[in-house]
Amino acid sequence: MITITDVSARIAGRLLLDHASVSLPAGAKVGLVGRNGAGKSTLFRVITGDLAAETGSVSIPRNARIGQVAQEAPGTEQPLIEIVLAADKERAALMREAETATDPHRIAEIQTRLVDIDAHSAEARAASILAGLGFDHEAQARPASSFSGGWRMRVALAAVLFSQPDLLLLDEPTNYLDLEGTMWLEDYVRRYPYTVIIISHDRDLLNNAVNAIVHLDQKKLTFYRGGYDQFERQKAEADELQMKARAKNEAARKHLQSFIDRFKAKASKAKQAQSRVKALERMGTVAAVIEDHVQPITFPKPEKQPASPIVAISGGAVGYEPGRPILKGISLRIDNDDRIALLGSNGNGKSTFAKLIAGRLSLQAGEMKQAPNLSVGFFAQHQLDDLIPNETPVDHVRRLMPQAAEAQVRARVAQMGLATEKMATAAKDLSGGEKARLLMGLAAFHAPNLLILDEPTNHLDIDSRRALIEALNDYEGAVILISHDRYLIEATVDRLWLVNDGTVKPFEGDMEEYRDLIVAAGRKKEERPQGSSDEPANKAEQRKANAEKRASLAPLKKKINEIESLTAKLERLIQQLDAELADPALYEKAPAKAAEKAKQRGETAAKLASAEEQWLELSAKYEEAMAG
Repeated sequence: MITITDVSARIAGRLLLDHASVSLPAGAKVGLVGRNGAGKSTLFRVITGDLAAETGSVSIPRNARIGQVAQEAPGTEQPLIEIVLAADKERAALMREAETATDPHRIAEIQTRLVDIDAHSAEARAASILAGLGFDHEAQARPASSFSGGWRMRVALAAVLFSQPDLLLLDEPTNYLDLEGTMWLEDYVRRYPYTVIIISHDRDLLNNAVNAIVHLDQKKLTFYRGGYDQFERQKAEADELQMKARAKNEAARKHLQSFIDRFKAKASKAKQAQSRVKALERMGTVAAVIEDHVQPITFPKPEKQPASPIVAISGGAVGYEPGRPILKGISLRIDNDDRIALLGSNGNGKSTFAKLIAGRLSLQAGEMKQAPNLSVGFFAQHQLDDLIPNETPVDHVRRLMPQAAEAQVRARVAQMGLATEKMATAAKDLSGGEKARLLMGLAAFHAPNLLILDEPTNHLDIDSRRALIEALNDYEGAVILISHDRYLIEATVDRLWLVNDGTVKPFEGDMEEYRDLIVAAGRKKEERPQGSSDEPANKAEQRKANAEKRASLAPLKKKINEIESLTAKLERLIQQLDAELADPALYEKAPAKAAEKAKQRGETAAKLASAEEQWLELSAKYEEAMAG
């Protein structure tokens, strides 16, 4: 159990936790929710000991390992698989020591511990985690420096997941994942054997991966069982009861105060009046339910919507280098009332397609027609860096309407969902969510007919995401949306396009069917090696082809079978040696024999590791040949 007792903490003089307490059961999967800036990340720093609490304490089981994603993504020349393997520091240290240890007792201890922590399957586990986060076998062997910052953050996430800490702390992990990676993480967290606390504003993740919610509100922590939807219902019911109790309390206090005011000056009633004063003091008050106001988001209405289609592409190809298209064979149309979500893994070309529609890339082949005077607004997360750090939101908007009065400029900033006190704040001092609101407002400033949003929710809390949903549903233009937030997609779009296999095509199913497709594809990858070809249409031909392949690969298969027999013998020998070495009497009666058996155990384990590595290599060759 993890117990947070009476904790107070502040950052830069601002009190974020005020005598907050909560207890988390062992093995719980907890979603930590609250408004941006409420202090969720601060609580993580208190738990890890990176920030000293002013009051209170955090109790964690002795020797429990705490893991969280590194703040800086790895950018070394190490291959990804080695970076992830190195995250299990105990395994890495034991493997290094095993190479140089000479004391038989220590060798036995090392090998026993390596068995206990399942060290010999480590590479397979690390590869599985990297694959789930979007890295294929080839990518896993590449150096981290060859990947962008967002992809390297995935490596950092893979590393902490592989290390399997007793307490796993995840702070907005889906911000650098695509929809497919988010689905994988959701399943991983749900099955994780130890305690998880995850800060997230992804409603589906909080509904499907966690079994409890801790709400940070008004500097206090409150525990709720269940997912986010259950939390919302429970909180609404609790708020309603509290409001009723407050109204009842205030009525009773008002009645007592009225009696005191009427009779405190009368000698005959002075005693009764004094007793009412004491009753009033004992009664106390019921706190009001304080609701933080969420600034709405508003997208301006297009003055004139062109006739459909507003965009029509025939046989289109687009890319960044001549002759090397990322996407080709695109034949699609966009109508003036379309609400489209682009699906597909990161790297498949969703942002490339968005840039084509936004006019930031040109076709390399084919034809694209746009409606006359079509206006397109484009938002992408990387554009947050384009804001001028020392200029305020008012400065940014004034540049777009230089002749307008100050009141008009501020009114436009307010439409973007920025509070009055934030209008004069430098962009560098705005929160991520406030920057996103400002940038979305700037993208839609000229009332575009088509609004393209590429991952707009990364820095928005749940309530701000709800405001975005309302804004998109009120907006009268067409929308193209790229997002890993399924709730946002389901609430705002009516068409799904799949960016996959080098092209863009309509996906006729809904998000549940797409999820099923992703799950099925993942299982297929586990069952069949990458690159396997489709089955021949004729079953007789298929059987014949497979028989010919098996015949040609018989020597390789024989070698694999021999290694399997060897590994089975080695495993049995290790089990026998472990049983003998576990007997304390052996060390007392025959210490030399114990040392010899420990040495034999270490040598056998090394042979087994070598045999397993050879088996994996030959099996991969066999499967690749069978699939070719």
